[in-house]
Amino acid sequence: MKTAFAGLLGAAAIALAYPTQAADPALNTLIPKLTRATQWKQTAAIPIQFPTFHPQGMLKIGDAFFVSSVDIRKATTRYPALQDGYDRDTGEGVGHLFKIDADGKLLQDITLGEGSVYHPGGMDFDGKDIWVPVAEYRPNSQSIVYKVDPETMKATEVFRFKDHVGGIVHNTDDKSLHGVSWGSRRFYAWPLDGAGKVTNAATPPEQLRVINPALYIDYQDCHFIGMSRMLCSGLNNYRTSPDGPIFRLGGFEIVDLKDNRPVYQVPVELWSPSGLPMTQNPFWVEPMEQGVRAYFMPDDDKSTLFVYEAATK
Repeated sequence: MKTAFAGLLGAAAIALAYPTQAADPALNTLIPKLTRATQWKQTAAIPIQFPTFHPQGMLKIGDAFFVSSVDIRKATTRYPALQDGYDRDTGEGVGHLFKIDADGKLLQDITLGEGSVYHPGGMDFDGKDIWVPVAEYRPNSQSIVYKVDPETMKATEVFRFKDHVGGIVHNTDDKSLHGVSWGSRRFYAWPLDGAGKVTNAATPPEQLRVINPALYIDYQDCHFIGMSRMLCSGLNNYRTSPDGPIFRLGGFEIVDLKDNRPVYQVPVELWSPSGLPMTQNPFWVEPMEQGVRAYFMPDDDKSTLFVYEAATK
């Protein structure tokens, strides 16, 4: 009986750690209850105990956090004029996907990308696989989209695309992938067939892209939340004059993937001690009994995982 009971506990633990349904439709109701007057309460600030480089996307699966990041070895250099349609060279770097425990310790690190394709972006989890795009570190470039098993951390290439894909979500409602470009100015949709293969990967980007009608923030990370919608976080920099100081404003947006239009937009007026918006880099949001809990990692290299809660009732 003890052996059987232990086996049941083990199976339950696996089920809890890796849920079969990652999207939580409750966020479609909870996020629109956030306003500019919402009071966010910081509940934790967890130092990450290894160099994080430049974090990009974040997921929380069970008690583990998965963070994509780019280690920039040589920064890109802008050209005096466009060269072959590019405004800068590729630079050099290495793409990472970290698995981190709740205390900020590194559990596992894998590298993603190849050659000049080394910039991982925003990620999503569909209940089985983590989806990660890796692109060149320049607009109008090229990308490789991977899926990664969160337990084994084995990465599998899914398809390649001739544009910079800076973030991706898996719409499990209609079995499709959705990507955002450099600065999230363009949206892409890639249907999946019964075998999980992209049906239009070879279609020229010009025939697939849809211009993002929302302009006040650029998305840094997006996650599918059910109802054919994604929740994105991001920011933009503003100046009151050409030489004035930079003001950085971050926010959340719910985007309807059926027409690529924002359903709800709300600023997130939270900043790290360094002055960066909490939405500078990756994020994760989950429902709680009285509202939402949000996780942010705004700072590079010596990062801190900030945890905030907001009541919506």
